[in-house]
Amino acid sequence: MAMNVIVVGGGKVGSYLAALLLSAGHKVKLVEVFPGEMPMLRRDLPPGAILAGDGTDPAVLEAAGIRHANVVAAVTGADETNLVVTSLARFEFHVSRTIARVKNPRNAWMFTPEMGVDIALNQADLLGHLIAEEMSLGDMTTLLKLRKGQFSLVEEKVHPEAAASGKAVRELKLPEACVLVAVLRKGEMLHPAADLTLQPADEVLAVVHAAQAGKLAALLGPRKG
Repeated sequence: MAMNVIVVGGGKVGSYLAALLLSAGHKVKLVEVFPGEMPMLRRDLPPGAILAGDGTDPAVLEAAGIRHANVVAAVTGADETNLVVTSLARFEFHVSRTIARVKNPRNAWMFTPEMGVDIALNQADLLGHLIAEEMSLGDMTTLLKLRKGQFSLVEEKVHPEAAASGKAVRELKLPEACVLVAVLRKGEMLHPAADLTLQPADEVLAVVHAAQAGKLAALLGPRKG
């Protein structure tokens, strides 16, 4: 379903986001205050998707169509601007979904629902968690994040020396918050029934809580020690 989205901030992040949303069929209005950004924006986006003005000005947001917006994304390089935009969107115009970019990680504590922010995009924090996760999961691949990263759809091949190798699904000591979705074997997709025995090189697809992904990786990967 196509959504009406307002993006405030026409730098590299905002222009890329607007182009991505437009290509997906959504209606987008990008608001940018600095005239110097306009040549690049006019090159990359259709004219009707661009509005020159200050996104912290309610009149500019009105002109951008905020009363019909489903989502407002404030992605400027100034945290205070992003907070003002989301606060106006939520409390003045009652937009149902607000997203704000966190430029300085030290300011992340302010980006809360009480300040009008539904989703805070803290790039430094996301990168840090991603690196830590990749280091802890070995060969496990994260295919999809669910519920704001609380759960993940993951994939990993069963290592020949894994604790799970040669065991039936019913024998596996799976993490509590983990559900096997499918097992891919030699081009076939198998249902992970209780009596299915895992073999080396089987590709296991599972949905697992982020806090327990490491336990699943240890079960399917090589034994340590």
